[in-house]
Amino acid sequence: MKRTLNIFLTFVVFLSLALSACGASNPTPAATQLAATEPPTPPTVVLSPTPIPRPTNPNLILATTTSTQDSGLLDVLIPLFEAETGYKVQTVAVGTGAALKMGEEGNADVLLVHAPSSEKTFMENGFGKDRVLVMHNDFVIVGPAVDPAGVRITASAEEAFRKIAASGALFVSRGDQSGTNTKELGLWHSANIDPAGQAWYIETGQGMGATLAIASEKDAYTLTDRATYLANQVNLQLEILYEGDAALLNVYHVITVNPANQINVSYDGAIAFLKFLTTPETQTLIGEFGKGRFGQPLFFPDADKTDADLGLP
Repeated sequence: MKRTLNIFLTFVVFLSLALSACGASNPTPAATQLAATEPPTPPTVVLSPTPIPRPTNPNLILATTTSTQDSGLLDVLIPLFEAETGYKVQTVAVGTGAALKMGEEGNADVLLVHAPSSEKTFMENGFGKDRVLVMHNDFVIVGPAVDPAGVRITASAEEAFRKIAASGALFVSRGDQSGTNTKELGLWHSANIDPAGQAWYIETGQGMGATLAIASEKDAYTLTDRATYLANQVNLQLEILYEGDAALLNVYHVITVNPANQINVSYDGAIAFLKFLTTPETQTLIGEFGKGRFGQPLFFPDADKTDADLGLP
């Protein structure tokens, strides 16, 4: 009897201890502990790049000279402008006279040209709205290395033209009312010479690149902008025989066509192109263009200057 009682008491004590241990232990679930010690992971947010606003009318017609096209400058600038703004540029490379005519008739939105006197007339007649200086280079007289007219030893471009006429050596003219042709005719006028109809005077009616090729084939002289000559020099049998005269300055302006006269022109696109050409970044590109290939720039940036700074009236 005594033994049975002891066993019963032992069982009661053991049961009490077990129940006491269960009541004291109330472990926090693992998930609850993790939540208490680590903040929740925020959802991943993927930011999309800010899209370039698309212009309502993305088409832009640029009428410009063959020199900006033949030099390769537009091959650098136009893709950058299109990528930055969303405009799609249709470039028409013609002489300045033809480019101004396109603007007058509303067949172009913006012009990049180099005949200041003709440009001023265009603006005075109300065909242009904005006209801004962009860059300059110069014209040079090129010809065969033998230089039959003795152009190398002349003191001025005017004298060089007199010597060419007096020698009867061939001279190839663009004859296309371009800025280069306008400059050339002005030099003949200053020299008191009318070359029209002379046996030694050939008019091509073509752009600068083609005119240089013809002059090279015929061992003739011609007047060219320096940029187009350098860009084509490897294929020409022509040398620069005269340069440096202030009369040979070649200045480029950008002109927006006046929307008051031509309601179908894209003035927004034209002003965007004007602003692009005159930004410090684009002006730096213009000033660097050609250095790597030719060891010298083909154009000099001028957006921070006035016509008077370059000696223009």
